[in-house]
Amino acid sequence: MLEYFPTESSRSDETGSVTNPSLLLYGKRLYKDQSPCEFLVELLLLVFSPKKVNDGDVVSDALPPLTSDACSWTKLQYSPKARLNLKLFSFLGASQLETRHASHREHYQELVDNLKSCIDINGASQEEDVVRTLTNLFMGFQGAGGGRTWCAQSFLPVSPAFLAGETIWSESKAKKLSSQNWCDLLSNLSSVFNMTQHLFLARGGELLYLQVCNALRQSSESIGQWCDGDDLGFTDNERDPAWLRESLNQAFGQLREKSCPKTLTEIAELIDVGLEDETASYTDIDRKDQANRYVEAGYCNADSWREGYLFAVELRRLLTAKLDIMDRLALLETACCMQVLRALASQSARVTKQADAPDTGLGYLLALSAPDEVQPAVRRLSQQSVKDIRKMIFASLRVEEILDEVKASAEHASGKQKSLESIYKNADDAYGWKLFTSLAKRIGLIVPKRSAGARFVLNEQLLRYLVVTIVPHNGRLTYDTFKKQLKSRHGLVLDAVGLNKANLESKKQGLHLPADIDKWLLTMLEGAGFLVQLSDSCALVHNPIDNGGDGK
Repeated sequence: MLEYFPTESSRSDETGSVTNPSLLLYGKRLYKDQSPCEFLVELLLLVFSPKKVNDGDVVSDALPPLTSDACSWTKLQYSPKARLNLKLFSFLGASQLETRHASHREHYQELVDNLKSCIDINGASQEEDVVRTLTNLFMGFQGAGGGRTWCAQSFLPVSPAFLAGETIWSESKAKKLSSQNWCDLLSNLSSVFNMTQHLFLARGGELLYLQVCNALRQSSESIGQWCDGDDLGFTDNERDPAWLRESLNQAFGQLREKSCPKTLTEIAELIDVGLEDETASYTDIDRKDQANRYVEAGYCNADSWREGYLFAVELRRLLTAKLDIMDRLALLETACCMQVLRALASQSARVTKQADAPDTGLGYLLALSAPDEVQPAVRRLSQQSVKDIRKMIFASLRVEEILDEVKASAEHASGKQKSLESIYKNADDAYGWKLFTSLAKRIGLIVPKRSAGARFVLNEQLLRYLVVTIVPHNGRLTYDTFKKQLKSRHGLVLDAVGLNKANLESKKQGLHLPADIDKWLLTMLEGAGFLVQLSDSCALVHNPIDNGGDGK
């Protein structure tokens, strides 16, 4: 029987349908059109927004207290800021001309005039030069949505002041209003600015956040038994969920304070609220009772706590590493994408329960090949591994329990009926195996992007992420230990033993592979400065990045 966390969150999708099998299996929701940047933006939006658990008191910590009350969470709500003024100032000039409503242009000019009045300069520079410089500066932090209306775009999350919920502009509804000025638009906010559609911030970040909360509510005994069985390489502290929660809270607090220059954050706040605060009073406050505007988060599968705990440990290691802000954001984006892939594959393996599943706690193996692999047998094996993961995800959405619920929901759904075939085609295309392969191609885990022969590989960014999150800061692991943890944490195998296990998973006869089949990884590690070669038979993987936070 599938169980969920929080326990009473709505199982429907954004249209009210309950027939999407991926929502039943993985949670609400992992969606193909959400970009890597938007996964991270949405995750951090929950981290830095005020939150409520079960309609309780407002929580300002990154992670709410996970006491006995949290074990019976029924729902989680958070209050994201819209930051329409900051988006308008930064992105209006880069949006399509037909989407620039007259009221948008007028309000933009109002913001510019108010900003000029705040500028006091000496010398030949003019206020217009400063405004132009600031516009270009903030435009440079565009993270996702370059082809969208200005309000549907997202910033790189360099600071909490840049985090904003999704806002969708409705041109057709705006045309029906008798007056077209900005104040009238705000008075009809819910009609012309939709903040609940989740088209681009599609709840993937919410699901990742809930997986972490779900993992940290597990008992120390359960975590310890799991770690002992899978040899995950956690420290004694990392095996304690209470310690890990507190350490993550501190690490996110450091990210808030030191993510970018304080002056940049102050200018962003000035533009968004300081120049004109009426907009924020409409978008961030429910004016009927002057309470903060809260959004209910989705839910995750309760069985996903293992991969959620892995993600929590990886987040902590990335947040406490001594990295510059852009490098950290890039690695955090990679971490979010790898977690989505791990969540899809792990839960699929869990429900399909293959008799010949590999001996890894994740239940699956991904056969890596060298980026420039020339051996046909290894290329074919890696290609078969991609096909196997697709088949497993495809089959998982059709297990008896889910199929029966989808059929029952489709029969009782109101409005236009959809055939079972169309329901599953949509699930496969947007939420299932096509999500896995498209996201893996985006981050370089699968090549090529378009032509036939897709196979698993590593690139420099993925290798850096794996080293920073697996090897202790400024520490070393033996090469064999590093490979074991690639397998136990991500299901990645690349040596002769691992590849043959993946080969058996695809029900083929074992291959006779040379012992040095994985030498390409040694070459990549050495080229990236991560390898210490002690002898021909002994190598260490070194993480040269210092611990910038708590070193425990």
